[in-house]
Amino acid sequence: MHIFKDTNYDFLRWRWHAIALSWFIIILGVVTIATKGLKKGVEFAGGTVVIEKFDQPVSIQQVRSALEKSFGQDISIQEFGDPSQRQVMIRVPQVGAESGASLGATADAIEAGLKQASLGGFTRQGTEIVGPAVGRELTTKGIWATVLSLAGILAYISFRFQLSFAAGAVVATIHDLLITFAFLALFGYDLTLNVIAALLTITGFSTNDTIVIFDRVRENLRGMRRDSLDRVINVAINQTLGRTIITSGTALLSALALFFFGGDVLHGFAFTMVVGIITGTYSTVFIAAAIVSFWRGSTTRAAAHAPATSAPAPQQPQRKQKPQKKARAS
Repeated sequence: MHIFKDTNYDFLRWRWHAIALSWFIIILGVVTIATKGLKKGVEFAGGTVVIEKFDQPVSIQQVRSALEKSFGQDISIQEFGDPSQRQVMIRVPQVGAESGASLGATADAIEAGLKQASLGGFTRQGTEIVGPAVGRELTTKGIWATVLSLAGILAYISFRFQLSFAAGAVVATIHDLLITFAFLALFGYDLTLNVIAALLTITGFSTNDTIVIFDRVRENLRGMRRDSLDRVINVAINQTLGRTIITSGTALLSALALFFFGGDVLHGFAFTMVVGIITGTYSTVFIAAAIVSFWRGSTTRAAAHAPATSAPAPQQPQRKQKPQKKARAS
C-alpha cells in the first residue's frame, strides 16, 4: 500500500530545529520535576488507596474536609470512573503494618473519618495497599528493567549494524523516555506500573521503527556510492515514509481509543502510549538519523569509490627520416 509516491523531503534539513525543540521540552520537564516533583503511584511511593461509592452526590472538597483532620494535607482525592456512579478514589500516603491483621488499618481509618463527617452511606469498591519496602523494590526493578532494555538495544544494533547506528538508536530511545517523563510531569500523571509498562512498550516500538530505516540506509550505502551520507539517509526515510505513517498511525489510533474509552485505570497508560508513539516516530526521523550523520560525517563519499583514472598511452618513438639526395644539375 503506497500512501506517498516518489517523495523527496529533506528531513535532515530540520534536524537542528528538532534538536532545539527536544531540548526545550526536556528542560521544561526537568524544571517541573525539580519544582513540583514527579508524582509516584501507590506502587512506588507506598500508601493506601480506597475507592468508595457514595449513595448520594458528594463533592471532592467535602471528602477532603472530612479526612484532613486525621491525615493532613497529603491525601489525594479525585473522582473515579463515570461521575454518575458517585465513586471517589482516596489515596493516603500512610500504611499500617506490612503484614498481619492490621494491614488494612489505614483503610478502616478512612472509612471512620467519612462516617464521622455524615456524608451519607457509602460502599467500599476496592482497596490497594503497598508498603514502603515493596515500593522501593518495585522502583529498583523498574529502573533495572529500563537500563537492561537500553543495553540490549545497544548490543543488538551494534552486532547487526555498526556502532554509529547503535548510538543513534539508543540516544533516540533515551530522548523518547525524557520527553515522555516531561509530559507526565507537565500534565500531572502518576508514575505507576502501568506507566512503566507503557514506557517499555514505546521503547521497543521506537527501536523497531529505527531499525527499519537503518536497514534501508545500509542497503542504500551500497548502491549510492557517489552520494553524501545525508542524501542516503534522506532517501531511506522517504522510502519508508509510507510504512512509518501506517504503523505509527494505527498504533496511535489504538492508544487514543484507550485514552478516551479505557477508563481511569488505563488513563495513564494510554496517555504515555500516545506521547511515546508520537515522539518515537519523530525521534526516529530527526534524532536517530541526525546522530548517525554527526557520527559518520556527511561529506561526499565519491572520492573514495571513484574509479582510478587510466594512465596515458606511451608515445611511439618517431622514426628518423633519411635526408633526400639533391638532384644533379644537367
